[in-house]
Amino acid sequence: METIEINGRSDFALWAIQRAQEIVTAEGAAFAVAARDMDEEELAQTAAALGKAISDAMLEVFDGLTAE
Repeated sequence: METIEINGRSDFALWAIQRAQEIVTAEGAAFAVAARDMDEEELAQTAAALGKAISDAMLEVFDGLTAE
């Protein structure tokens, strides 16, 4: 995982946009396919994976804000 330094709102906004793009690229395609196919089990699994990726990103930010 790459470490970056966030010095202000614009740095954080850029990071958040980039992370969101990565998450959607990695998890969103499977979610869209499951939705298209109306596969409820697969839809639930891919939605959970998308939610976990978002949660992990938020924890990543929190961990970066806490003192070591």
